[in-house]
Amino acid sequence: MNTPILQFGTSRFLQAHADLFVSEAMEVGKALGAITVVQTSGDPQRAGRIGALSAPEGFPVIIRGLENGAPVEHKVRVRSVARSLSTATDWAEVRRIFVDEARVVLSNTGDKGYALLDGDSLDGVPQSFPMKLLALLKARHEAGGGPLTILPCELISRNGDVLKRLIADLARQYVSDPDFDVWLSERVIWGNTLVDRIVSEPIEPAGAIAEPYAIWAIERQPGLTVPCEHPSIKVVDDLTPYERLKLHILNLGHTVLADRWLKDARPEAECVKDILADAAIRAELEAIYTQEVVPGFRQHGLADEAEAYVATTLERFLNPTLDHRLRDIAGNHAEKIVRRIIGFQDWCPAVAMPKLSAIVGR
Repeated sequence: MNTPILQFGTSRFLQAHADLFVSEAMEVGKALGAITVVQTSGDPQRAGRIGALSAPEGFPVIIRGLENGAPVEHKVRVRSVARSLSTATDWAEVRRIFVDEARVVLSNTGDKGYALLDGDSLDGVPQSFPMKLLALLKARHEAGGGPLTILPCELISRNGDVLKRLIADLARQYVSDPDFDVWLSERVIWGNTLVDRIVSEPIEPAGAIAEPYAIWAIERQPGLTVPCEHPSIKVVDDLTPYERLKLHILNLGHTVLADRWLKDARPEAECVKDILADAAIRAELEAIYTQEVVPGFRQHGLADEAEAYVATTLERFLNPTLDHRLRDIAGNHAEKIVRRIIGFQDWCPAVAMPKLSAIVGR
């Protein structure tokens, strides 16, 4: 068994996104091959997920929601995961696969996935994901390994560039090998990506419930290898418009609604679809999109794209089967206001934004 795709992270998001795409592509012969999934956290509460991910019968993903105004629901079996391992117990095998089999590496390691830990080192099994990755890259280089594409899926702008800088800095501290530095720069392709799909609920022990909308945008560069061909995967010349649309329409809309939820002390379990059942709140959000957000995108020549994405976003928000809780969206609210709203105002300084200004206190 050979698995040219190595995935770090067992999240329900990846199950309903990359794993699903590869599974569907494998059915029509348009994937590099199967996936080995690696748990990096060592969380015992997720131990049951490990074996279930690579069960021969696959795991379920339910696609449920609105598409072009019509309700849709269908269930698929994801069979792209051939192995599931843990760095805590299977480090030697993870290292072997990384060195001998991997052509594409995926990661989705959570909000703090790139954080470093005090006292971490390359000895034994490193603790943090960046140090684990550095140790594996060092082993591949020492074995004369071939080119490798790394596609991080963390929600970080220019995530490939960020991860490349982090690993290069660590390499200079812990490896001190000029040949390794060159190999990291020339033989490893660090892809910038954007992922977008709301995955609302897990199915135990493995599986997920997700909305119909999905995109995986990957910025084109020489030597890039993608894991598969799929309608939801777009290889693009410039990721910036996709990042701006998601950040300043979808994410901004979430933050506008979370702000209202917080200030009005609305019900604890209220979801996006519930708060938008309030006609006044829905009208306010639509006015922000029409009068402030779309004009901002128009200043950058993206009005048509923004109008289309607003329509898609509102349909996603109104998904009657999606329980996207506002208390989850409201986490780190002040930080999100800075990135999503203030960042948009700074990007479009010539556009009047009184409603958004009222939220941020300007």
